[in-house]
Amino acid sequence: LSNRTNGRLESAGETRRYLLYVPESYDPTTPTPLVITIHGFAQWPAHQMQITRWNELADQHGIIVVYPSGTDFPRRWRISGAPGSENDPMLEVSFFSALIDQLSSEYNIDPRRIYANGLSNGGGMSFTLACMLSERIAAVGLVSGAYLLPWEQCTPVRAAPAVVFHGTADEIVPYEGGPSHSFDIPFPAIPEWVDALAQHNGCTGETIALPGNGEVSGIQYTDCAADVVFYTIAGGGHGWPGGEPIPEWIVGHTTMDIDATQVMWEFFTQHPLGEGGE
Repeated sequence: LSNRTNGRLESAGETRRYLLYVPESYDPTTPTPLVITIHGFAQWPAHQMQITRWNELADQHGIIVVYPSGTDFPRRWRISGAPGSENDPMLEVSFFSALIDQLSSEYNIDPRRIYANGLSNGGGMSFTLACMLSERIAAVGLVSGAYLLPWEQCTPVRAAPAVVFHGTADEIVPYEGGPSHSFDIPFPAIPEWVDALAQHNGCTGETIALPGNGEVSGIQYTDCAADVVFYTIAGGGHGWPGGEPIPEWIVGHTTMDIDATQVMWEFFTQHPLGEGGE
């Protein structure tokens, strides 16, 4: 386990922690992609590592993967607070920027290939990074995301390409929006929210259907400044598609008809920083 390290850094007066995975194949002379993968509410870095299986892709493709830790207990990300409040999302954005700085000082990170993805509250955090750190985050992957940042706070310097996954039977962050039995929060309806994301990413064309598989159907928006792809999982719960299933009594059904981690990586490789969307 020598290639897994627990790291820490100071940001905004807080000690922040992360779990880092560096593949055996890492070569300090070669600029290396960095994937930041962000756990959900009440989860933790090692759990995100387990369910997403990003380390397997790190070994296959020579990626450095970092699993940052939220704050408080249960652990969470500040994704919806007012600017200047104790829940200001900029506190998190500062942490992620400092994390990229720290890892870039220790490893040969390719600045054009830094990607963020996450589950639930971590999906919301990844979206927040697309809004507030898109000069450094090339593209994002969003799974069962809790998207609570107001659009007026989403003012990216460039639109970030996004690939989105959500299940129709998600009882924690409902596909149709509104509060859930877990959270009395007005979550957005996911299809409408993705439409809004596509508008913000400059998509003006029709959507085209992607090849489906079993429980999974997908659409791609067209004529975009930054690409948007959206996968819907029929009957899917609040899990990571194709990953290690979280117990069904907690999150519902986890589909194996698509591998979100693999699909994200293919999407990310097509969208390095500086190509399109500038």
